Amino acid sequence: MNKISTVNLSPQALEGAASHDFDNRAVPLIRQYMRIAVRWRWVIAGFTAGCLVLGLIVTMLTTPKYTASTVLEISRESNKITEIQGVEREASVADQEFYQTQYGLLQSRTLSERVANQLKLSDDPKFFQMFGAKVNGPAFEQLNGRYSPSGREERTRRAGEILLKNVGVAPTRLSRLVEIDFTSPDPGLSARVANTWADSFIQITLERRFQATSYARKFLESRLEQLRIKLEDSERQLVAYASAQKIINLPGTTAADGTRLPDRSIDVDDLVALNTALLQATADRVQAEAHYQQSKRGGVGSEQLRNDAVNGLRQKRAELSAEYQRMMVQFEPGYPAAKAVAAQIAQLDKNIGREEARANASVTDEYRAAVDRENQLKTKVGGLKGDILDLRRRSIQYNIFQREVDTNRQLYDGLLQRYKEIGVAGGVGVNNVSVVDAADVPVKPSSPRMILNLALSLFAGLALGGLAAFALEQIDEAVADPEEIEGELGLSLLGAVPKSVDVDPIVSLSDRKSDVVEAYLAVQTNLQFSTEHGVPRSLAVTSTRPAEGKSTTALALATMLARSGKRVILIDGDMRSPSVHHFAKATNAKGLSNYLSGSDDIRSLIVPIADLELMAMPAGPIPPNAAELLTGERLGKLIAELLAMFDHVIVDSPPIMGLADAPLICSRVEATVYVVESHGIRTSLVRTALARLSSASAHVVGGVLTKFEAKRAHYGYGYEYGYGYGRDKRAETKAREGR
Repeated sequence: MNKISTVNLSPQALEGAASHDFDNRAVPLIRQYMRIAVRWRWVIAGFTAGCLVLGLIVTMLTTPKYTASTVLEISRESNKITEIQGVEREASVADQEFYQTQYGLLQSRTLSERVANQLKLSDDPKFFQMFGAKVNGPAFEQLNGRYSPSGREERTRRAGEILLKNVGVAPTRLSRLVEIDFTSPDPGLSARVANTWADSFIQITLERRFQATSYARKFLESRLEQLRIKLEDSERQLVAYASAQKIINLPGTTAADGTRLPDRSIDVDDLVALNTALLQATADRVQAEAHYQQSKRGGVGSEQLRNDAVNGLRQKRAELSAEYQRMMVQFEPGYPAAKAVAAQIAQLDKNIGREEARANASVTDEYRAAVDRENQLKTKVGGLKGDILDLRRRSIQYNIFQREVDTNRQLYDGLLQRYKEIGVAGGVGVNNVSVVDAADVPVKPSSPRMILNLALSLFAGLALGGLAAFALEQIDEAVADPEEIEGELGLSLLGAVPKSVDVDPIVSLSDRKSDVVEAYLAVQTNLQFSTEHGVPRSLAVTSTRPAEGKSTTALALATMLARSGKRVILIDGDMRSPSVHHFAKATNAKGLSNYLSGSDDIRSLIVPIADLELMAMPAGPIPPNAAELLTGERLGKLIAELLAMFDHVIVDSPPIMGLADAPLICSRVEATVYVVESHGIRTSLVRTALARLSSASAHVVGGVLTKFEAKRAHYGYGYEYGYGYGRDKRAETKAREGR
């Protein structure tokens, strides 16, 4: 058999119940939000309707505005007509710094004031009226329907501010296109401002380039003049020093690879020439010395071999010697012809000797001349070396002056070249900004947009309504659903009793098919599972405060038990505000207070409730202090005696808050049923009251939710009893299967 667990509440248990989460009760988060939305649906609907009406009114009253758009292309680099570099810094195409700068320039105050001046907006009163601008101050004083010229500067500034507030710059992502939008109540003005804005930006860009070029040219002109003077001074200083030191340098030549060779001195050229001649003289002297040594040794030198006269004589002697040898074959040496030939040969030998002597003398002379020439060249080369060393010492300062001249000349030539390039590049005038699509006069207003505004109003209304509902849900601590008896209070749910339209509970309980009777039958059924022997024999019914339905619940439970064939007595334990005697249609002259005061005649204190077939004990005369009567042992004795006479004793206990009666009564009975009014009591107060019962060792078996309205419930309960509340059908089926 299924059994509903009872609850002995302790402070720790109450704390755990207070922190219990909906997720632990298997309630999805979305369902919680849906519950809040359904519960506070009229609040959400009110906010939504209000926002929709407000959005509709604002839309209808808003002045139509028109937006015109101009599309520009901003290139990172302008097209190059010349290869000459300008003044502007070059950067990569992916340089976002450049584009962000351009976007900032498109929204600059200077550009807006320029547009205002070009369109003469600062002198147009209709322009300021169109945008609702404040026209206070001397600058806006009119004379003959026109503004004063003296305040034009201030009006231009104000007009520029108005233009900036209504202009929009929207770059197209991953492209070089930029869209310039302007919105105003006048479509023609929107188109003119958008187009003028683009044209003015292009003009400013060109002017900025010309200004940069002009500044650079002026700067270079001043620097060129300074360098020219400095170069002339350094050249004069160089020439003066060269004249004083007699330093003469020939201009440097150009090498084969095109490089310019440095200037050279005349002494160096002379030294090079003399050194070359000395080398040749030394070679000639060595050759002449070889010939001389050979001639001294008596050998035939090369000069003798090259002498034509000696060679001729030697050839002729050789011929005569050959003829003489032929004649000796036939004749004797004394033969006259042979003697004549021998005489010719002797004469030729003398002639050859004389010629060879002259040749040897010539070799000696050549050798001596070569030695003299070599010595002279050595002397001159040595002298030039000394001169060059002295020149080098004197050229140290000369080279310093020369380097200064060269440096100044290079700087001057470089700046002069750059000056000419800037002049050419600045005169080209190529712009990197161009208009892709000019703005047309818009034919349809861009705002207000009815559908969009209503959609935003709907969204805002739902959001505000949701926030309000959530706030009200957080503020509202009342128990709204039966499940909150378990989740928020930690009590077992015995049942939920619908709110009855009948004032008299006797009438509601008399109709056995009424919703109230069906609900209390469910409570009785659940009470059967609270103990091992079924419904507790002694039972107290209490609540947090008065008028929560505890007396009706006590009467109804007693009625249900009586109808099941049990002998039941209902005791009115609320001796401060008794009510049970009204159910019995009897007086309150005798009752519980009499017994607690010492009367032992129990039967004289009991009255019947004929309509409900049960007995009751009224509260009796109201005592001065009810808590003192309940403190003694008389209450426990009374319950024990009544249990001997009846099957069940039900005590209608007073409320807990502010009184000590209820904890005293609940501690004397077997079980306590706690009544909670739906949407009538804060959970914090209920937890406080339950804590008092726990400290009194009361045994609370569960809670009953009274005055429950299914339409105000969080989760939409729909019991099968026909009155729109109750447990889930599957839960009811499981309960019946368990029974």
